Amino acid sequence: MVLAIINGLITSVILETIVLMRQNLGFSKAFKTAIGMSFLSMISMEVALNLTEYLLTGGAILTWWVIPIMLLVGFLTPWPYNYWRLKKFNIVCH
Repeated sequence: MVLAIINGLITSVILETIVLMRQNLGFSKAFKTAIGMSFLSMISMEVALNLTEYLLTGGAILTWWVIPIMLLVGFLTPWPYNYWRLKKFNIVCH
């Protein structure tokens, strides 16, 4: 489960850095922005996805019927944080 969380975070940061670099930000600024934008919401999403899978299947057993439930829980979990950040700082997390 920890490995899945780490892989999800690394993938997200890499993809966001690439997208930001294509918007004419340098690598350093793009990387710092990617880390600052979504690190907390990504951690909460990854933990929610993996915990849902574990609780519903009894282990790290990915089956077809658990995927829609995992995706819904993973989407809803960081939503309050993202909403709060947008309203308080007028900053989009993703």
